[in-house]
Amino acid sequence: MKNTSRRTFIKQTTAAGLGLTLGGMSLSARSYANIVGANERIQVAIMGTNGRGAVMSQLFQQNKQANVCYVCDVDEKALAKGVKAVSDAGGNPKTEKDIRKLLADKSVDALYYATPDHWHAAAAVMACQAGKHVYGEKPCGHNPREGELMVAAARKYNRIVQIGAQRRSWPGVIEAIRELQSGAIGKAYYARGWYTNRRTSIGLGKASVAPSGLDFDLWQGPAPRRSYRDNLVHYNWHWFWHWGTGEALNNGTHEIDLIRWGLGVDYPTQVSSEGSRFAFKDDWECPDTQVINLQFGNDCLVTWEGRSCNGRHSEGGDRGEVFYGTEGSMETGHNGYRIFDQRNKLVKEVASTDVIDGTNTASPAAHLDAIHIADFLDAIKNNRRPNADVAELHKSTVLVQLGNIAWRTGERLAIDPSDGHILSSPSAQALWSRSYEPGWEIGL
Repeated sequence: MKNTSRRTFIKQTTAAGLGLTLGGMSLSARSYANIVGANERIQVAIMGTNGRGAVMSQLFQQNKQANVCYVCDVDEKALAKGVKAVSDAGGNPKTEKDIRKLLADKSVDALYYATPDHWHAAAAVMACQAGKHVYGEKPCGHNPREGELMVAAARKYNRIVQIGAQRRSWPGVIEAIRELQSGAIGKAYYARGWYTNRRTSIGLGKASVAPSGLDFDLWQGPAPRRSYRDNLVHYNWHWFWHWGTGEALNNGTHEIDLIRWGLGVDYPTQVSSEGSRFAFKDDWECPDTQVINLQFGNDCLVTWEGRSCNGRHSEGGDRGEVFYGTEGSMETGHNGYRIFDQRNKLVKEVASTDVIDGTNTASPAAHLDAIHIADFLDAIKNNRRPNADVAELHKSTVLVQLGNIAWRTGERLAIDPSDGHILSSPSAQALWSRSYEPGWEIGL
């Protein structure tokens, strides 16, 4: 993979005499020894450091193969959080408010972003165009078209683009999927995923002046301009369709991705969704309680249930998945799994000792996030696709985006299983993409 702006490829840290395993892939000492100039660290810029990004910036800095050279945020307070996180890990990053300026720096090798959803595709495409590799948090874009653009940019500019579906790098999950695909429960034909939380009301906001230190115009970036409201920043943008994508994309992407991976399917034939904003009467536009059904012809059925405002666990977990097959069932909760036969007898259990809080918005499990980061850095150094390659995560993202589109239009959608596109519904097809603020259009 060529990087004409700096060097033929990023050089690898010396590991002579060691055999490493990252994200389920064995890396021999010889493969490290064959890399030229093994003492260089990948220079990483971090975009968005109010919550998740601050934690991840510290994890990047703690990895011996990376150096956080920039911290970027449109909010001065969030920027300070990022600087502190990196500094506490021994780094000394430069600061920048505008991502476009740091992308012009040829010394930057990769970009990590943890921004509002409406920024994901713009950041990823611009970074690829600037010759940078990308690790971006899910979802793949604000709408399905943006995911297509992200995949196209990764391939056109020959960049590694990893999405934050960190479960694809968790050892226990990898083992569970291998068991499932080897026939541990026979043919799996139905899977159910869920997510629960105890979110409170966001109230009825009002238009106001943006807080001092926040560049709200740059915060909106590619999104058509709207006035600032006092219940939007920093987290509640998730629940407004103009900037966010609801709980289905905020968290459901994780369950649906693991289910799609386990079942070995791509796009469905039919999608429907029910739900509403039941818990509170406020400005929250997305459903707080939602069920999405995805049918894959006569092969299998997938259901995702989201309960944003009720913390009652399902199958003993705040989130998880169950696969049902011809010879039994499998639960995949966090980083372990359990297999049952048709009489509901437990026949195998791989318990996880990992402490994982599925409701933690910044860092459910930092030690497991570190594995996904290591996979990304290794993918760059070894010129390979990462565990959560953008093309695979685009497919998973589209499934939940289709669920939201079905909910917003009130229609049962017919889908082309070859590419995920919506058939015979102009109102639903209109939500496949969006308009942009003039001058911020995303193009290749």
